[in-house]
Amino acid sequence: MPSKVAVVGSRIGLHARPAAVIASAASEFEDEITLSVGGADGHGVDATSSLLIMTLGAELGVEVTVESENRDAVDQIAALIEQDLDG
Repeated sequence: MPSKVAVVGSRIGLHARPAAVIASAASEFEDEITLSVGGADGHGVDATSSLLIMTLGAELGVEVTVESENRDAVDQIAALIEQDLDG
């Protein structure tokens, strides 16, 4: 399954606003997209749920793994995670 590691770029981490932006973008894809912290041992959460994204506790600089069967989805969501979405 295609995956990519993205470093959180939002100053406050993946909290309410950034999580909502990511979840909205993820819901545009039909394929399942999961996010996890901690590499292969990390628990994956559904990227279409802002609440589940916030449970990752991913702060600025934390590595988040994005996985999906859809390479475009992986690339787009990883790019969002790396942006500062706080503004």
